[in-house]
Amino acid sequence: MASRWARTGRTDATLRVASGYLVLAALATALAVGLQDGWPWIHPRPWLSLRPPAALLVSAALGLTLAAGVVVMTRVAVARFVWARRLHADLRPVARELSLGQILLLAGLSSFGEELLFRGLLTPLLGVSLSALVFGLVHQMRGPSRWVWVGWAVAVGAGLGAIFAATGSLVGPLLSHALVNAVNLSYLRDHDPEHVEA
Repeated sequence: MASRWARTGRTDATLRVASGYLVLAALATALAVGLQDGWPWIHPRPWLSLRPPAALLVSAALGLTLAAGVVVMTRVAVARFVWARRLHADLRPVARELSLGQILLLAGLSSFGEELLFRGLLTPLLGVSLSALVFGLVHQMRGPSRWVWVGWAVAVGAGLGAIFAATGSLVGPLLSHALVNAVNLSYLRDHDPEHVEA
């Protein structure tokens, strides 16, 4: 009985977080349309002059490349560095009890909400660097790994922002963010660096 209540509580929390990301996406879209006179998934002044199909394809390719790099760097850092293992341990409680469905839901909606806000709305207004800094600062958490997590989020945010600013398409950042979140939440859930055999 207690286990069922715990699962129900986790499901309710997941749905609340997912709903929050949907509200964030709607708010970011409304603000972008009002402040920029355009949709947040199209950068108003991209660095490259690409036609829409090419912009979408280049954005997607760069996003998938960034996602692969972040996933690989995560594994290498956790295997080699104490600070990365500490960050992994600090973040692990967030993912430990999530089902695959909850991971996919959170990964998709967090990508949707955060990318519309930080890249779609803030990158054209503030630029890549400042929007990445805001993205990183919002990812603070309690504990000794706070600033490591902020620094990691700033670096990833800068990569996502550069893809959006260069191509003018939010497709790559959306794909990248969703893939990184899904794969790394699964890794957090399933990998305990404290119990790895040497």
